[in-house]
Amino acid sequence: MTEARAGFAEGLAAALPVALGYFPIAFSFGVAASRAGFSVTEAVVFSLVIYSGAAQFLAVALVAGGAPLLVSAFTLIAMGLRHLAYGPALMKAAGGGPTRRAWAWAFGLTDEVFGAALGELARGRRLSEPFMFGLGLAAYGAWVSGTVAGALAGDGALAAFPAVEAGLGFMLPALFLALLLSIMSRAQLPVIAVAGLVTMAVMLAQGVTAGILSGMLAGALAGQGRRR
Repeated sequence: MTEARAGFAEGLAAALPVALGYFPIAFSFGVAASRAGFSVTEAVVFSLVIYSGAAQFLAVALVAGGAPLLVSAFTLIAMGLRHLAYGPALMKAAGGGPTRRAWAWAFGLTDEVFGAALGELARGRRLSEPFMFGLGLAAYGAWVSGTVAGALAGDGALAAFPAVEAGLGFMLPALFLALLLSIMSRAQLPVIAVAGLVTMAVMLAQGVTAGILSGMLAGALAGQGRRR
């Protein structure tokens, strides 16, 4: 019997772990933006338009530090290039399907949403565009509302909790890693090892952005090599 494709409500439910992780991190971003001198409106616009945790924190640091606009723009674009691979990779894993509104739900394909979608596929769920809208919308709503709350709280909101403030910086990578570990198989370990080693080596030599891009490329090449 063929399983029905998951719908919008299932997408909202699947997004719960992501949304619970996003809200406190976005709250931290709102506080950081307020501390850097941005207004509530400016902080929220960052989350509405950029919608990328690491890129938003970096953007605030670059703009507040007086970095040239072109340098800031190219740095953020380079950090976001990995997202171009998420849509095709997800559709391939899902075995195809309707893509008429992919231009809309693809906006919500963050690292964690992508990981959650892969996890649902690994558990036998058939994806659909309504499911992806629900998954992406719940995560997006949590991120934007967390930013609003943090910006309204102001730059002193986490001053009394330095350990909490420091720990929030690790929540995004920890969440993404947990999602991937839940669907990882032994056959994928060599590819992950190659990507991780290249990322660390290039990051230490050239910086974070170069390390991430190099690790992505190395992982993709290693994965293609194992399929031949």
